[in-house]
Amino acid sequence: MTAETEAEIRAELRRLRARVPQLTGALAASADGLVLAHDSAATEAESVAALTAAALGVAQRLSDCTGQGAFRELLVRGEHGYVATYAVGQSAVLTLIAEPRVNVGRLHLEARRSTSRITELVEHALGLRGPVTPPMPTEAPSS
Repeated sequence: MTAETEAEIRAELRRLRARVPQLTGALAASADGLVLAHDSAATEAESVAALTAAALGVAQRLSDCTGQGAFRELLVRGEHGYVATYAVGQSAVLTLIAEPRVNVGRLHLEARRSTSRITELVEHALGLRGPVTPPMPTEAPSS
């Protein structure tokens, strides 16, 4: 992946964090656990990417075994907040770490928007898609 693509993914992660202020971390990683880009000060990106890859494997098998189709997203609620993972095309994932007070509906809505954009960037970088469209203008976060 080029430095330009990594910078564009990181910019999308920053826009996502601006739209959902309760996010404390955002990470895009390959399905096999390699960090593509991250926007987080507190979290060790490589460790989270590796654990996400392990969780992704289990989630994919669970989804398939139960007849629910291809993996789309996984939400874990812990004592101190949430970890949400979203499929980014066939080859990557978006993992978000959020405070316990996050609006989960808003988290899903905004994460799905960012996932579409990051999918486009990753697939373009892998030669699976044509030119990348510019990012959509962001709305001011509502209070």
